[in-house]
Amino acid sequence: MKKRIFIALIGVLVLGGALAGIKYLQIDKMMAQSAQHRPQAQAVTATAVEQETWEQTLTVVGSLSAVQGVTVAAELPGKVVEIDFTSGADVAAGALLVRQDATTEEALLPGAEATLKLAETRLARVERLLADDAVSQSEVDEALAQRQQALAEVKNLRATLAKKQVRAPFSGRLGIRQVNLGQMLEAGNEIVVLQSLDPIYVDFKVPQQQLPLLKEGLEVRVTTEELKTEPRVGKVTTISPKVDETTRNIPVQGLLHNPDQHLRPGMYVDVTVVLPEPKDVLVIPITAILYAPFGNSVFVIEPAETGQDGAPAQAKDASAEPPPLQLRQQFVRIGEKRGDFAEVLSGLKNGERVVTTGVFKLRNGQPVKIDNSLQPDFERNPKPSNK
Repeated sequence: MKKRIFIALIGVLVLGGALAGIKYLQIDKMMAQSAQHRPQAQAVTATAVEQETWEQTLTVVGSLSAVQGVTVAAELPGKVVEIDFTSGADVAAGALLVRQDATTEEALLPGAEATLKLAETRLARVERLLADDAVSQSEVDEALAQRQQALAEVKNLRATLAKKQVRAPFSGRLGIRQVNLGQMLEAGNEIVVLQSLDPIYVDFKVPQQQLPLLKEGLEVRVTTEELKTEPRVGKVTTISPKVDETTRNIPVQGLLHNPDQHLRPGMYVDVTVVLPEPKDVLVIPITAILYAPFGNSVFVIEPAETGQDGAPAQAKDASAEPPPLQLRQQFVRIGEKRGDFAEVLSGLKNGERVVTTGVFKLRNGQPVKIDNSLQPDFERNPKPSNK
């Protein structure tokens, strides 16, 4: 009996060992297959890091001001009897804007002119008599004084008549009319705003650290998002000799041509000052950058490492498939951005290939293949459409 139990026990142990051996072989085979399995390569778009020459610029904000701008006002009190302009119209220098009532001065002027003529006649007479010693020098002096008084009165009346005809002091565009017919004006009452629009000043400030880079004659480009026009190009005309004590900024003024008069005084604009020395930069598309709080990065495409020695796989002949590729996440420091491109200050080398789209879906070490059939167009000066 005991012998039979022993034999049965031995049989169970042999069977269990055989099953364990078979299971071990199955697991070992699965692990070997898993080690040989490579995940499917992800299709990505890619481009090479390029070196370009960019002009150096200073970008600030500024505002526009008129080369000539004034609020036309009444110099003398009087009633408005004629308005000879339309709000928003362009006028030439000397154009009549408003005429005030001057009937009193017009009535007095002929009498003053007659008095002047009489004084001149009397002065001429006494000067002839003085030559014959028929009058004294004091009579001549008195006649001369009367003539000067009469002349002053005539000039005063003519000046008053001229001031009651309010004219444009220079050519420009008028604003909104502030007076009406029959209105009584006091000295200083506003009539209309007059602005010269072409050329026009752009005023801006730059930090004092940039002072060594500035000089008169540098190119200035002005853009404004509201008008959707090409940048207006001008020149730096004035650099203030005094630094603002509060902000430590330097006031600078440039002059722009504005033939279509789209730019108006008081407008907020973006100002770019072009510096004389260009700089060499490495650039990549902005879409290649993966932004993160701990640092910005890109995915560099490299040959995949295979084998025990870590050497990259090489194609044996021209008909063989190209070596597999994989990603390496590389942290970078980004500088200035222009259009669809960004300057790389550190982290990349000229000629390295980086992924340009869909970087938020990728991971370090991921196998990839390059497919640029859907590569978007990257432009230095893109012009987005509102359609």
